[in-house]
Amino acid sequence: MFTSEHSSQSDMCSSSEMEDLKAKLEKLRIDAEDCNLISNLATDYAKRELFARLSRQLLDVAAAVEAVIAARASGNATGEPSGDT
Repeated sequence: MFTSEHSSQSDMCSSSEMEDLKAKLEKLRIDAEDCNLISNLATDYAKRELFARLSRQLLDVAAAVEAVIAARASGNATGEPSGDT
């Protein structure tokens, strides 16, 4: 089980964890771009729509990861949005 000491340590995001998140964010964006390119080049309508949808979904996940990075950088260790929009 987690101790209070462990939970306070896990609340902090180390620089290596932040770099890992940033690398994953970049990969998501590249994959979304690749899916968009495939969508634009596809001659089959179903495949075009599939890859367009995949691209949008990957961009949505990238936006969520970006929000976690921003929250952790500002000190909100949970990465949860504050609800202030």
